[in-house]
Amino acid sequence: MRITPRAHEIKKVVDILEDPTFDSPEQLAKAVIKEVGDMLQMRDLFVMVHTWADGSKGLNFGPFGAVGEAETFAKKMSFGGTGKVVPLTSSGIMLANHDGKKDGWPGYCWNPECGHAPWTHAVDGASRGKCHLETCNCDKFVKDDPSLKGKKKTVARKAGTSKGVNEL
Repeated sequence: MRITPRAHEIKKVVDILEDPTFDSPEQLAKAVIKEVGDMLQMRDLFVMVHTWADGSKGLNFGPFGAVGEAETFAKKMSFGGTGKVVPLTSSGIMLANHDGKKDGWPGYCWNPECGHAPWTHAVDGASRGKCHLETCNCDKFVKDDPSLKGKKKTVARKAGTSKGVNEL
């Protein structure tokens, strides 16, 4: 499975690696493996469902990180029959929607008592308000990581971009 690391995932692993409280390399390794496992649970994955030419049940493969990866695999292996890429809804996402992602995750509420998805919050004008879940006391959806508040976000310019004919 090909994995493209995301900035927030790299930051979480770096935080663990720089944490001086681990007594042994084994403890550090356990923490990193658990964190990466949690991260992978927050991704939707795909499987290739296969049927032989005679219609009988075929071979199923996965997980894949993207539809293209599954299709490339199927073309390379050329088993015959037909195949279909099927999305798998992540158990981590389902649990985060139910319990909240309390340790912070992009797209989820950054309120430490909440951590639920945006769609669990009421619409309040142009933003999100109180969390609908009865077990949650969150009164306003917190969109961005509070630790990044005040830091200027810079957008990287794509390399080799040139102005087109209609752009000045």
